[in-house]
Amino acid sequence: MAASPPRRRASPPSIPDELFEEILLRLPPDDPACLLRASLVCKAWSHTVSSPRFRRRLHELHPTPPVLGVLHNWEYDAIPRFIHTTASSFCLAAPDSRSWRALDYRQGRALFLSKGQDAEELLVWEPITGAQQRVPVPAAFQGDYPTAAVFCAMDGCGHRDCFGGPFRVVFVFCVDEEDAELDPFLTSAAVYSSETGMWGELTSMHGEFVMYFEFYSSVLIGRSLYFLSDGGLILEYDLVRHGLTVFNTPHCQPDYMSDDDGFDYRYNLMLAEGGALGVSQELGQRLKLWTKEPSYGTDAIWVLSRVINLNMLLPNDALVDATNSVQVLGFAQEANVIFVVTVAGLFSIELQSKRARSTHGANTMTHRRG
Repeated sequence: MAASPPRRRASPPSIPDELFEEILLRLPPDDPACLLRASLVCKAWSHTVSSPRFRRRLHELHPTPPVLGVLHNWEYDAIPRFIHTTASSFCLAAPDSRSWRALDYRQGRALFLSKGQDAEELLVWEPITGAQQRVPVPAAFQGDYPTAAVFCAMDGCGHRDCFGGPFRVVFVFCVDEEDAELDPFLTSAAVYSSETGMWGELTSMHGEFVMYFEFYSSVLIGRSLYFLSDGGLILEYDLVRHGLTVFNTPHCQPDYMSDDDGFDYRYNLMLAEGGALGVSQELGQRLKLWTKEPSYGTDAIWVLSRVINLNMLLPNDALVDATNSVQVLGFAQEANVIFVVTVAGLFSIELQSKRARSTHGANTMTHRRG
């Protein structure tokens, strides 16, 4: 008897495109590499991931953008300029730290200032697209340790897909007017528009103290940009009325109760609950979070809103000599995340979920500001 021909296995039923989309939408949002790998499976998945509909739904489901990594200014060749904070290892070709100092990152754009005694230009870099644009510093610039901030200038933009769109840069610097007897330091700001390719007129104010900006980045809240000087003064630039205001951090207000450890002045700017200006204060194994209350004039009113005990979030080996070794590196405004450097590495603290985790690729580094 002749053998029966082998039976062909029935093909599995095809998965509807709608179900593909629902599966891909539920991949871990804090690891974008999952979507990249999924897009390489087949043409259908690649088409789904790259479609405007999918991106729109992904942003609706996960409104808070994930933090992909940290740009820093440490002068250590062993540490990459960009430190990834996702589960999947990847790198970005960030501008060379020997030539450029990182100043700011916001809404998909990073901002750098050329290094050297005579800083001459800024560099706006889109890490996702790789696009770069060089901007000369204002012609009136002089002095040391300026700072700058970049932000999207597109009206009504949700900052989800504004790559290549118009942007603004606010440049701030301080000079010593030696001939002035009172308030000898002149702080100035100017705004650059990518649409016109020009800087606007300077806005200036005299002050009693010099303001250098080497270590801290800015925060954008409403219509104002805030900068923290190395000396602990906060400078506000109103983007609508083009005015400058300076005020102090919490330890300068009359009712402040010192922890008496000598480190009351270590602050970083952040976004407080409710969308107000806030600062984080480093105090050894604790972080104090302060919120600025609405006030008139230059006398800031600060309210202690929260205390974070780091020994409840970080491993014990991260808190060795905490007073000297634990420092806040910065704040990711759009994700509401604080980065803390310890002897055990770099940790991110999500303020909303109160969850801390070690960043990948930065577990053996030594911290150095600047």
